[in-house]
Amino acid sequence: MKWVLVTICIAALAALLGQRLLQLSEIALANREVPVKRLPNCHLLKNIEYGAEDLTILRDGLAIISTGLKYPGMPSFSDDPGKIYTLDLLDPRLIPVELTIKGDLDRDSFNPHGISVYIDETDKTIHLFVVNHPQHYTSQVEIFLFVEEDNTIVHLKTIKHDLLHSVNDIVAVGVESFYATNDHSYPSEALHMLAVFLGLPWADVVYYSPGGVKAVGDGFLSANGINMSPDKRYLYVSAILDHEIAVFEIKKNKDLVHVKSVAVGSLCDNIEVDHVTGDIWLGCHPNGVKVAACDPEDPPGSEVIRIRDIHYEKPVVTQVYADDGSVLLGSSVAAPYEGKLLIGTVYHKALVCDLK
Repeated sequence: MKWVLVTICIAALAALLGQRLLQLSEIALANREVPVKRLPNCHLLKNIEYGAEDLTILRDGLAIISTGLKYPGMPSFSDDPGKIYTLDLLDPRLIPVELTIKGDLDRDSFNPHGISVYIDETDKTIHLFVVNHPQHYTSQVEIFLFVEEDNTIVHLKTIKHDLLHSVNDIVAVGVESFYATNDHSYPSEALHMLAVFLGLPWADVVYYSPGGVKAVGDGFLSANGINMSPDKRYLYVSAILDHEIAVFEIKKNKDLVHVKSVAVGSLCDNIEVDHVTGDIWLGCHPNGVKVAACDPEDPPGSEVIRIRDIHYEKPVVTQVYADDGSVLLGSSVAAPYEGKLLIGTVYHKALVCDLK
């Protein structure tokens, strides 16, 4: 009888394990393939060879791009420190310009991830917020002053906090205030992977200001891209492993209230918001297994998704661009400007296309 019970328990555990592995395969979209859907007049940007993981576009058409991310679990093809570039989308030459970093920052360990810009309306100064992983598994936020006429960013401050343990992306809401996503439940990679395996939604969103730090949004297996509506009333967060974009209302005390989630059917990374229309633009990974493996014989594809009318009862989710890896590997961000679309990747190149 004892061995019968042991056998039953082992069989039940094996069935449970098999079911969970199947669910993880579905989470990673391991079997997903997307048909190619190209845009006209696309070309790869010069100087961008090792990723353009995140970018944002100022209202005058100047894009700021973070490059050279080295991230655990993802391929990396350069040992050089990360860099920040600008790209004038109104200049027909479309040549990225590397920014000089000044101030008290260890440039050799600079490893930029998500970025955000805050413009101080009192004096129009531009503050650039950069998620930095100087020791790969560590996270801190660097604040720079962007001096456009000198192609320079001046380091102002480094922010560290126990709640900011695995920061992926950031959206600035003041000269020293921001919301940030933690893509891991725990600082430990092993504990995080265990949480994902068990389906524990313990990753979160954190609000930081000089006056205090607090977790304000949870329920994520992994919280990835983050951005804000043009009227600053709503926050958008990519629940990447749930294939959804979560919409939160921002309360006066900076807490978040979940409003809805919109299914996108892909592993969407960073979020950009059209300043004029409020449309959501997403750089997505069609297949999570492929983007982690980066097999030259079966390369990861790229996908750009647009959400219109996200606050309506029936948002319109549209695939704008899709590639099978023959042009662009592992898209992580996309943003439009004046009829052009700029697409960045985790570890590959950056592409600019015409939307019309």
